[in-house]
Amino acid sequence: MSEIERYLQAGTRENTRRSYQSAIEHFEVSWGGFLPATGDSVARYLVAHAGKLSLNTLKLRLAALAQWHISQGFPDPTKAPVVRQVLKGVRALHPVREKQAAPLPLQHLQQAVDWLNAEASAAEVRDDGASLLRCRRDAALLLIGFWRGFRSDELCRLEVERIQAEAGVGMEIHLPRSKGDRDFLGTTHRAPALKRLCPVQAYLDWIALAGLTRGPVFRRLDRWGNLGADGLNPNSLIALLRQILERAGVPAESYSSHSLRRGFATWAAANGWDLKSLMGYVGWKDVKSAMRYIDPTLSFGGLAARPLLESGNDALPESLDPSDS
Repeated sequence: MSEIERYLQAGTRENTRRSYQSAIEHFEVSWGGFLPATGDSVARYLVAHAGKLSLNTLKLRLAALAQWHISQGFPDPTKAPVVRQVLKGVRALHPVREKQAAPLPLQHLQQAVDWLNAEASAAEVRDDGASLLRCRRDAALLLIGFWRGFRSDELCRLEVERIQAEAGVGMEIHLPRSKGDRDFLGTTHRAPALKRLCPVQAYLDWIALAGLTRGPVFRRLDRWGNLGADGLNPNSLIALLRQILERAGVPAESYSSHSLRRGFATWAAANGWDLKSLMGYVGWKDVKSAMRYIDPTLSFGGLAARPLLESGNDALPESLDPSDS
């Protein structure tokens, strides 16, 4: 690989690069299309997969095709009027409600953390180091993921040397890159210490027990308590989260790693955070992105037979306030 190619690759997120490469292979190999493509061939490609692939997947395929043509110096066929009209037709003839992970309510977060703490205490009594490590790691993962509203890939890329934390005060987390940081400028996130369900104390307990001084914060643990050198794979977080919740007695089938992010956003909106404060804290750049994660709080003046949303997000940890961020 030449130096130019190395820097070009570094300028594109790895997940995006893999997705685009897969999309191009699907167009050429699986469907039998030719590159460079025409607007008509792209339109036929959309029609061939309408109803089989989700609208978001089709949009991703179009983005990949557009990027390939632009980078190779060809006109972008995805901007052709016929392609845009066919995409509108796909949306009209194959309407699908977008699937979203259920927001994790505070009561379920509390239940899971309480169970992890009880398991950790029992592990200490029986001198079970592996179980103790796993409980401390999982508690820190849940609490940082929830109170910072991190995506799964962001959680897996946290590094000890990029985090400053002080018990009873707060923590500062630097992410060199993230989904919304398209220019790779890096983002610093802050979280306050809380009187309960505290992400700061959970983090300090975990790295102290694991003896971590640098490298990934959240790593794989084998059955004997041996820590891996690499960070957790983002694709493993859904299974890990559901396993934690199920063992804590929480129905987990509707939750995914995005449930932590949605759970925080729903909690914050229900507890008086204005949209601007929430967007700034979580890192959303546009209102549409933020509104996808927020379940609205609606009131019918007591006329409703039961609340529309029973999110379990009523309890407010005493020291978390938008001004603390």
